[in-house]
Amino acid sequence: MADDASIFLGASRKPDDSYQHAERLLLKYGNRHGLVTGATGTGKTVSLQIMAEGFSDAGVPVFCADVKGDLSGIAMKGTAQDFLLKRAAQVKLEPYEFEDFPVIFWDLFGEQGHPIRATVSEMGPLLLSRLMNLTEAQEGVMNIAFRIADEEGLLLLDMKDLQALLANIAERAAEIAARYGNVTKQSVGAIQRSLLILEQQGGAHFFGEPALRIMDLMRTSRDGRGAINVLAADRLMASPRLYATFLLWLMSELFEQLPEVGDPDKPRLVFFFDEAHLLFDDAPKALVDRVEQVVRLIRSKGVGVYFVTQSPLDVPEKVLAQLGNRVQHALRAYTPREQKAVKTAAETFRPNPDFDCARTITQLGTGEALVSTLEEKGIPSMVQRTLMRPPFSRIGPISAEERRKIILESPVAGQYDQPIDRESAFELLQKKAAETQAPAGEQAGGSGWTLPDFGGGKSGGARAPRPSNRQSVTEAAVKSVVRSVGSSLGRAIVRGILGSFSKGR
Repeated sequence: MADDASIFLGASRKPDDSYQHAERLLLKYGNRHGLVTGATGTGKTVSLQIMAEGFSDAGVPVFCADVKGDLSGIAMKGTAQDFLLKRAAQVKLEPYEFEDFPVIFWDLFGEQGHPIRATVSEMGPLLLSRLMNLTEAQEGVMNIAFRIADEEGLLLLDMKDLQALLANIAERAAEIAARYGNVTKQSVGAIQRSLLILEQQGGAHFFGEPALRIMDLMRTSRDGRGAINVLAADRLMASPRLYATFLLWLMSELFEQLPEVGDPDKPRLVFFFDEAHLLFDDAPKALVDRVEQVVRLIRSKGVGVYFVTQSPLDVPEKVLAQLGNRVQHALRAYTPREQKAVKTAAETFRPNPDFDCARTITQLGTGEALVSTLEEKGIPSMVQRTLMRPPFSRIGPISAEERRKIILESPVAGQYDQPIDRESAFELLQKKAAETQAPAGEQAGGSGWTLPDFGGGKSGGARAPRPSNRQSVTEAAVKSVVRSVGSSLGRAIVRGILGSFSKGR
């Protein structure tokens, strides 16, 4: 339930547990970011669901990850149940009408939604190095590989392009060393092994074309509601580094592609980063500093970032300070770390004289939360003990048949489902190898040696280019150079995040 200026979250309670007043999130501060925390089973997912519903009703597109599979119900109408009707009456939600929401399902593996792909050149050498946990020396080899691809007009679209390029530079190690420094076959071999592991974890599904267009995440339906983009992440969570790196890539693409808009009346997109601790686990200080900078700067693009995690301790203090809208569900306080988490959560709120915040956090029931949002002039509201409103959509997962129907009727149906494999580095290097090995007087590619086939099912000859809505050679070169060098402030900050991963380990 969203009016023209706010999203209804629930109703705060007086000390005697009677109704106090409605708690709302002002849309004009929706891009000031937020935090949803709480122990398992306390209602975080439902809070995420009602916030996504509210933003959608206000015409704001949403991107969120469905880690456990139970967020998919947002695509279907809810059904009347006693506990929902009781909660609606307690928070004075009138009328309480069930509705479904415009949902687009995505899946890196293409099984429970439309595939999401990025090209290798879009990902960039620094983020790839983070994804594969390369050493500093191996990261240097990766940067050299991208530089050579730029200079020689080799498009890096999928994993076999990168594998072929790495094999090529290993053979040319002496020539390359004179220009860029030592490139050892041991380093190349280590990178190739890391690529194999990445491929086994599902990376081969992610790299390729057609690559995701950011604008497809920012659709609105005919009735003006924002699309809710739900990423099926239950299988993806088995590869937590791929999950965290993908979301970092997506955030950096939003930062890179969207124009500055300042502080709009409502966000252009809201991005929920579930299982946020995966981004910060074992992260070096340089990473935390730069993530804090990105979170602060992406606000001016009209993008709100909401971290969802179990404990506020999962989010570094500098990042925590940037999160103006807070929903804190119950926390346990048995171990010293849990007690510290309760204390940290309590201290981040503007105190309310009516109750002890730290004590209340341990006593909240399921569906209750301490809520503080930004009021006029961006000042945090006094924390309130709040009953969160019930969702309008279904609580829990949808069936496989319901999911298939929604995917078939999606506005992006058919745009991403079939991969495109146009001529790129793999084919060009095969062709070059064939020409080099062809005997005198014999047509190039007739019976010469070729690079190994990395599972692409291709012959030694070149394949004719296929149409694509993505990069030309020049575009790929420019984009990759920018990713590697980072000439602007924004690029330096975003790519600085990615480069610091491996160096800080």
